[in-house]
Amino acid sequence: MRRLLTGLLLALAVTPAAAEDIVLRGMGSFHVGGRIAEVSGKEVRMIQRQPGGPMTKLDPNGQYMVEQMYVQYFLPKTKKGKYPLLMWHGGGLTGVTFESTPDGREGWLNMFVRKGWDVYNSDAVERGRSGFASADVWADAPIFLTYQDPYERFRIGDGAGSWNADPSKRKLMPGSAFPAEAYENYMKQSVPRWLSTDKAIVAAYLALIDKVCPCVMLLHSQGGTFGFQVAEQRPDKIKGIVAVEAASPGNIANAPKLKGVPVLQIFGDYVDQHPRWSTFKKADMAYGEAIKAAGGTADWINLPDIGIKGNSHMLMQDKNNAEIAEVIQKWLVGKGLVD
Repeated sequence: MRRLLTGLLLALAVTPAAAEDIVLRGMGSFHVGGRIAEVSGKEVRMIQRQPGGPMTKLDPNGQYMVEQMYVQYFLPKTKKGKYPLLMWHGGGLTGVTFESTPDGREGWLNMFVRKGWDVYNSDAVERGRSGFASADVWADAPIFLTYQDPYERFRIGDGAGSWNADPSKRKLMPGSAFPAEAYENYMKQSVPRWLSTDKAIVAAYLALIDKVCPCVMLLHSQGGTFGFQVAEQRPDKIKGIVAVEAASPGNIANAPKLKGVPVLQIFGDYVDQHPRWSTFKKADMAYGEAIKAAGGTADWINLPDIGIKGNSHMLMQDKNNAEIAEVIQKWLVGKGLVD
């Protein structure tokens, strides 16, 4: 549908289930971070760049741009959040985490734009549209998730052995809120990751903070690990942190640096019954206690305790994701981060 544009006013059509269109005052994308890497001493060889084409020389020696990060932003016409909201995804995933859900419902990106937040959604270095590097620059190989891994590990299925190639024989967590019928679509979001790139990822995230902040951070899983590390280095630019099942917090010795930053940590269902996630939760809460001991504010919400049940590790994609977004928004309002 065609709309008239006035200045920077844009309209973004959304799914038919949405009550109305999202109206933006602007949208766009950019890359931040990155570095020039030098490759030398490699063999020059001849290659055929396309079938039937001529053989041409490929000289791998020279300079390359690597480790840059892609960021996309959406600015609502009516702005209510006092600061930009930065969404950082988890391991082996991209910013798609916060877009549409695997079964086609609205994701948190749209929801928080509707709530009046300027939203910046990024793909970490090595993921999606961000930069990575060849084996000439990064010596280690990427790792990949098997098709069944998240089903058993992310509390979608009922632990080890819950996966079966036959969907009718898979064992979901009791009362699971994950859209299991769309698991195939979820796995299409999976991307490789490296184990040696944390420094490069943190460097790009720092570049993003320096470009667009002060801001509020909405972190998920591995994104929480990076987010707290970055916040410890730029506490004056972070006005609030929402950590959704952070895979681990930052350095607990640095927690007092965040005494001026309100922090909310959210956990889904069955966390305490799962050794992996209960370990992360204990570390996250200990970090929060260290912030409070330093005179800061750190809250945590165990969703089943407030009647929101069945959530997997992918809370923002579960069927009750809108309800959880409301919980987060209420906390942000309570901390004075919304006009």
